[in-house]
Amino acid sequence: MSSIRRQLARLLGKEEVRSIARRYFVSNGFDGTLTGIGVIVGAVLSGVADGFTVVQIGLGAAVGLGTSAVWSVWEIERAETKAAIGRLERAMLADLDDTRVERERSSARLFHATMSGLGPLIGILVPLVPFLFEGTLLTMVEAAVVSVGIGIGILGVFGAYMGSISGQRWYVAAVRMALAGLVVALINLVLPG
Repeated sequence: MSSIRRQLARLLGKEEVRSIARRYFVSNGFDGTLTGIGVIVGAVLSGVADGFTVVQIGLGAAVGLGTSAVWSVWEIERAETKAAIGRLERAMLADLDDTRVERERSSARLFHATMSGLGPLIGILVPLVPFLFEGTLLTMVEAAVVSVGIGIGILGVFGAYMGSISGQRWYVAAVRMALAGLVVALINLVLPG
């Protein structure tokens, strides 16, 4: 167990690994949150009668986007890792199979794929929570408004985080990201049907 802990600490100590994981997490979290807002508004406007059905629809979207995020990053990072190790092997005139370099690259790939998958799961599932209280504490419309508000808040947190690590004004970055959620909700409101 301590060797796994050491390997994880070494992995997380590398800025490149953290940076790539951040990008995947925020990018796919952004996609997931916007998809979740679209699903929520679309479900309510199309006449879905109860919150549990909205949650079921959202879970389907979460499974699809989460799987896509993990699978695509796993394959992308697999190809990039193979290419990088191949370049290193040619430069060193050595086989790097089953070496620390190869194991660290594989661990980084797993970490990146995991973070990539977590982003859309958070972005879709957290805004669905108010629909669990539809019929007891909230009406469908109230649940939708609270859910969209949560989604916009999540986007704002993503923006604030990215703004803070880049040295920008975090609140400006938060507003820019949150605005996307509002735009998606408004577009869904004016769509025909």
